[in-house]
Amino acid sequence: MKARASPARSPTADRIELIQTFVRIVQAGSLSAAAAQMGTSQPTISRRLQQLERSLGLRLLQRSTHAMKLTEDGERCFERAKELLSGWDAFESDLRGAGVEASGSLRVVVPHAFGQKQLIGPLAEFMRRHPRMTVDWLLHERASDFISQGIDCAINVGEVTDPSLVAIKLAEVPRALLVAPSVVAGHPLPAHPRDLSAMPWLALPSFYRRQISLRHVGTGEICEVAIQPRLTTDNIHAMAHAALEGLGVCLISAWLVQEHLENGSLIELLPDWQATPLPVSVSYPQARFYPARLRLFVELMREAMPVAVNAATRASRSTPR
Repeated sequence: MKARASPARSPTADRIELIQTFVRIVQAGSLSAAAAQMGTSQPTISRRLQQLERSLGLRLLQRSTHAMKLTEDGERCFERAKELLSGWDAFESDLRGAGVEASGSLRVVVPHAFGQKQLIGPLAEFMRRHPRMTVDWLLHERASDFISQGIDCAINVGEVTDPSLVAIKLAEVPRALLVAPSVVAGHPLPAHPRDLSAMPWLALPSFYRRQISLRHVGTGEICEVAIQPRLTTDNIHAMAHAALEGLGVCLISAWLVQEHLENGSLIELLPDWQATPLPVSVSYPQARFYPARLRLFVELMREAMPVAVNAATRASRSTPR
């Protein structure tokens, strides 16, 4: 019995794959990095690049042992290739309808506070819905460069000020003033925000350094408080541990240290005075079209993030003081 021949790949599919590979090489910065991101080997990536250059009759990249640079033709090709791929993804999505199953890879930057626990459940749900997806889940506070690192989107805590990015607000994170009991032992607890200035402080420069602003939940009174930090750190977990060691007062998301509020190793100061909640958003570079995998991921985060934040906030606020 004659074996049935496998269906041949269409020339269009082959060219799309070659163009996808070229774009990923440029975004990743090297053939080896592109191979790692695409889950294949460096020789395969090199072969695809050579095939694309031959089909176009152009030299797209100048490579040496230690460097890689786009040629003039390569720069034009890169810009057009990104538009083509975005348009192709949008075309497929529109034809297949809302029930499209995402495929391909997604690189997402997530802050440590949410990325280690709160968003793993929604991520798992996304991957169950779209089993052909692979995800690079990168725990950083901020995405430094979307293009060079091949990042599709980032979840940010705090304002997104880069005008080249689209930012979609997902939720707000309430904050609380927390301190170890040892810091206030033998002293009356602060009765007003002005009493905070004389206390030792911990600072998180991304959100506050020399001053905090508090608003009374009942009267609406606003009080600006000048502080002098003993310790400044760029990591929220380091600040939480420093607070537990009794190094000072911190302004932090209470849900992050819920366990320590429950066991009394941290206490909340001035619960009637609140700092402005921090916005949580998902951001990604502006483009004419967006691939289905990105749009579907953003839609899921819009559902999941408010639930994650509200559940954690309710848990921390229900802790006896």
